[in-house]
Order: sequence, then structure tokens, then C-alpha cells
Amino acid sequence: MASFTFSQLSPTAYLERSARVFPERTAIIDGDRRFTYREFADRSRRLAGGLAARGIAPGDRVAALCANSATMLELHNGIPWAGAVIVPLNTRLSVAELGYVLEHSGASLLVADPQFAGTATEVAAAAGVPLVLAGDPDSGYEQLLAGGEPLAVQCADETGLLALNYTSGTTGRPKGVMYAHRGAYLQSLAMAMHTGLGPGSQYLWTLPMFHCDGWCFPWAVSAAGATHVCLPKVEPARIWHLLRTEGITHFSAAPTVLTMILDADEAADGPVEPRVEVQTGGAPPTPTLLARMSELNMRVTHLYGLTETYGPLALNQWHPEWDELGADQQAELKARQGVGNVVADPLRVVGDDGTDVPRDATTVGEIVARGNDVMLGYYRDDDATAAVTLADPDGERGWFRTGDLAVVHPDGYVEIRDRSKDIIISGGENISSVEVERALDAHPAVVESAVVAEPHEKWGEVPVAHVTLRAGAEVDDQELADFVRSRLASFKVPKRFVRGDLPKTSTGKVQKNLLREQHS
Repeated sequence: MASFTFSQLSPTAYLERSARVFPERTAIIDGDRRFTYREFADRSRRLAGGLAARGIAPGDRVAALCANSATMLELHNGIPWAGAVIVPLNTRLSVAELGYVLEHSGASLLVADPQFAGTATEVAAAAGVPLVLAGDPDSGYEQLLAGGEPLAVQCADETGLLALNYTSGTTGRPKGVMYAHRGAYLQSLAMAMHTGLGPGSQYLWTLPMFHCDGWCFPWAVSAAGATHVCLPKVEPARIWHLLRTEGITHFSAAPTVLTMILDADEAADGPVEPRVEVQTGGAPPTPTLLARMSELNMRVTHLYGLTETYGPLALNQWHPEWDELGADQQAELKARQGVGNVVADPLRVVGDDGTDVPRDATTVGEIVARGNDVMLGYYRDDDATAAVTLADPDGERGWFRTGDLAVVHPDGYVEIRDRSKDIIISGGENISSVEVERALDAHPAVVESAVVAEPHEKWGEVPVAHVTLRAGAEVDDQELADFVRSRLASFKVPKRFVRGDLPKTSTGKVQKNLLREQHS
């Protein structure tokens, strides 16, 4: 191989390029603050220099407790440019949980936005980790940027550790998912290409930047030379204002956030112009939700992935000829998880024996994956890594077991039926909670639902539905049961209906483990 042939891949290259190509283009809008790409890159380099001056060495971990802010975007470039590893912290974790992540990751420094000053101070003190607060021009963060010479350490090993993203820990201690420079570089390219980001795009940050490094969009948006529009927290009224006044072209959100947007009073003002490209993931969106988004001129692309796969591993790649189908058919097609993204290895769905299930849209198996956008493994936890590894009898490489149960359609598109732990077995029959939820969510009085198992003396388990109703709506259990029965087999109809708000994680996923505990 010639000496001029190969370069190490790192997602920080995208900011370097956009600073050269689009130096005066607006890179970040964060409230009243605006930064060009020249300023964005300069601040990120000065951050790297400041970290080095503080003693942060290559390989050290730097934790970030930040909202969707300019600071968090700078950290996603400045920390790697210092040769260090970014540890994005879930802003909704408890002090004890945050302390565990700091300890487990071995973080040498914590950087926090001012709204988290109280929590950050307590966590840092308990963990014995130095704290730098962002905020006004006299803040410790700005002093950090002024404390060293601009620096941009080039990646020496693209397979090396770039980031540690901790899982939610709903079933135990959070696990540190290891991201490589190469994986984030390629995943960022995939996100930019599949979502159609370009220099004229305005990306609204409704997705938490701490979650899977914002699905790698902190680097993808910069790769496109687009504008990051920061949103500190999800406020439907504020989102609608920005959609109608700031030329927003893209945003990403879990289906529960889309539901909040649809149910806001501002939705009554009708479709947005021009059309907004929306990416959703975290849970299967219902055909009803997708149809309502389409009516408001928001085109939804269904993405699928996990923390372990840098966010979206797969997407529902749309075929132009599907535009000729009816609205209901389109909504059903859009609800599928789809196929691997452009940098991913092909997805497989395998049975208990490890062989691929037939493409009959009926036989259920587990989704397994491998490739450039699958984690390096769990940090300091070889046993957990081994537990999610499916050995490949035909080769040395294994497959990552997602725990998601799915079928494969004749065209090769994957559709999730359920998480393995969420399947309800009633009288020997398997009931997909997702299937029942889709039926319930089609009822005009229902905002969203979650179906879990309840022990039953005769049937072993029966489905119970937790439902959130629209404001002012009234519907009795019998009507809901009849509505589901008109769409599904009788044994799939929930035996009870519980009304109220659904417990959710900070990324919008319904916490079914908490609901199951109510029925154990």
C-alpha cells in the first residue's frame, strides 16, 4: 500500500472540513448565541488545548452533563481533539446513578451546563472528580477555553475508543457501550446521507445529544455544513414556533415526542411549509401516528437501533413507487424497521438454532447484527459482552444479539414483533404487545398505550393495557376491548385497561419493566 493511500477515520474530520468550506456559515444557534463554522472549530480546538493544559491526557475520560447546547457540540469535537474519550451523561439520572457512571468510566473531569450545576456539584464532590461549569463569559468553561493553545490531536487508531455511552440501566447497573472513531465516522455519514442533510438544512435538536451521542448527528450535521438549532428541552409549543418561523428542515424524536407534538394546540394550525424530514426510533411508531404526521407535511423515516449500534442501525428505506399506494398502505409500510443502513452489514433474523428465519412475514426470530456500526463491547464487562454474542459456526466473527424479536417480509424488510421479554404467552399462544398497542392506538380516544403481561391462574399470562386518553375523551373498557377485537384475535384482547400517563425513560421509551412490576 502506498504511503498516501490510507487515513485514520474520526468524526472530528467533519468539523475540520466545514470550517474550511463553510467558514462564515452559521453552524450553531443556541438561544441568543450564534457561531459560524470558523468559530465552532476554533472554540473546539481551544477546548482541546484547555483540556490538555488541565492535565487531560490521551485516553482519559471526560464526562459531560449537558443539555442540547453549543457546549455539548463543542465537547463532541474538543474532547476527541485532546485525544480523550467523551462520556455523555443522561441528564435525568439520579445522583447515585451519575456517580456510578463517573466511577465506572474512570472520568478525570466533569463538564456541565449551568442548569445542572446543583446536581453536577454534588456528583463531582462525591466522586472526587473536578468540575467545570459552562455559562456566562466568566464561567469555568470559558476560562478552560482560554487556558491553553489550540489543539487538534489527529486520531492515531480509528478502532480506538472515542466515546462511552451508558445504557439506561432499567434492568440493572448501566453498561458502558464503547464507540470507536471509525464507527462514529461511518455512522455519521449514513445519517447525513439517509436523511438528506445539506448545507441549507436546519436541524432542530429534539433528540437528546447525550443519547447514543445524539445518534451521531452532532457530527452528521456538521459533515453536511448544516445548522444545529439547539433546544434545551422538549416543549411542543416551542417546537411548533421554530417549525413555523426558523425554517427547520429536520428533526429526530421518539414516537412519544411525536405524539406530544401532534397533541399540542399548535398542531391545529395545519401543515408546515416546506416539508420537514423527521426521523423516529426507540419504539415502533404506529401507522396511525405516521398518517397524522403526513397530514401535517412531516415525512417520517422510521429508524431502528440501540445504544450498542451507535443509534440507528437500520431504516425503512422508502421506494419511490410506494408513493402511488394508498395512505393506509404507506403507513403500514413505514411502520417496518426496514433494512441495514448504507454502512451496516445486512441484518439477520435468526431462530433458536441460529439459522435465518424464512421471509414469510410470520416466523419470528431475533435480530442479530455486526459490522462497523456495532459497539466494540461493554466497557470493563467481558461477561456482559459475551452474553450478547451469538457465535458464528462458519467463522470467527460473532453476531450481536439485540433481544428484539422480528419477522422478515418477502422483500427482506424486517418488522419488529416485540422485545423478547415483552412477548406475552397466554394459553400457549404468543401475543405481541406491539401488535396490540398498534390496534389500541388507532382508537381516536387513545394517545398511546403499553401492553404487558399479568399472571393468570388458567392461562398463565393475559395481556393488560395501560392507556393514556386524549384530554376530555371518555371511553369505557368494553368499547376499547371491542375495538381491539375487531382488528385482532380474541385471545389478544387485553383483559384489563388501566388509565394514566405511561412511565418513560429520558429518551422517550416506555418503561414496561415498571408496568410489569405492577402486575407481578
